[in-house]
Amino acid sequence: MPPVSMPPAEDARAIFRRLGYSVSGDGPEFVAERKWRTVRVTALSGGDDLNGRRLLADGGEPSNDYRFRCFVAPESETGDVQNRLASVDPGYEWAVIGVEDDGYDVHLPDAA
Repeated sequence: MPPVSMPPAEDARAIFRRLGYSVSGDGPEFVAERKWRTVRVTALSGGDDLNGRRLLADGGEPSNDYRFRCFVAPESETGDVQNRLASVDPGYEWAVIGVEDDGYDVHLPDAA
């Protein structure tokens, strides 16, 4: 039987909890807080969500409330998410977490 993977939102919550963050909010978007850092987290579940979600990179609303944003997606989709974010140079610091059955990788924007 193949391994059962959690939806990216569940993976994202589990990752942030393991890192010591408190997590609040339901659905694919939530807030993770630890000490002085508050991160708005958006979980993307695949190609349909990447194309359908209105991220800032796709004309969505900018977030003035959060200086830090994290997008969690299947590892195979992280390059697309990174490229779209880098192309608009959003007004917040961001990271992309790529999840796989055996763990996750954190992808940061390239330093200019």
